[in-house]
Amino acid sequence: MKELFSLLENSSYCVVLTGAGVSTFSGIPDFRGSSGIYNEFDADLIFSIEHFKKEPSYFYGHSKDLIYNLEHRQPSIVHRVLSELEEREIIKTIITQNIDMLHQKAGSKNVIEVHGSPQEYSCLVCGKKYTYEYIAVLLRTEDVPTCNECGGLIKPDIIFYGEMLKQDVIEKAIEESSKADILLVLGSTLVVQPATSLPLYTIENGGNLVIVNNMETPLDGYAIELYKDLGDVFISIAEHFDIDL
Repeated sequence: MKELFSLLENSSYCVVLTGAGVSTFSGIPDFRGSSGIYNEFDADLIFSIEHFKKEPSYFYGHSKDLIYNLEHRQPSIVHRVLSELEEREIIKTIITQNIDMLHQKAGSKNVIEVHGSPQEYSCLVCGKKYTYEYIAVLLRTEDVPTCNECGGLIKPDIIFYGEMLKQDVIEKAIEESSKADILLVLGSTLVVQPATSLPLYTIENGGNLVIVNNMETPLDGYAIELYKDLGDVFISIAEHFDIDL
């Protein structure tokens, strides 16, 4: 851990990349872990845009516990410590694969959501915008939200499989990864694009890679430090930097 503390303290541009593992401490299941979503139902089908258009109730029904009770979820120790490190300017940017908005709830300001966010919604017919709060309330009584203007299907502004990633968001994530002298990967298996390639931009530009994940990743061999237990690592970081939890 002393090596990690030294890296953080001496970093001039530390960027963090987070995956589902950071939110398991908040009670949100990850995708590929031993008790992950992939063991419960077909997560690939839930986030398929073609299947969503044919059977939107599959997404809205299966994602209620994942997305639509977020008001009952609290940021984990990882979210809280990252927010404090950002406040102290030790961390510059958080790039996240997650769609649970817990980084923002913890107080982080500079967050790049590469897979979009359920904070906003759009009618697929007329384009009318809706908020997360409006849709979450609507789903308490309806299986599928429909537009109050035209009756069209409402979709969260999450990037589904089969949709193009937002180019400006990806370019920003690449820019930040390229500037990082340390990229700290937390709770990600690094098997889904663009997460898989972002650490390579750091390495190609002379930065270092640190990975904290309880499963192997394809980029473990590039990391200068590897840790398995997110909880232990962030308890240690909180103690070292005197962060009040």
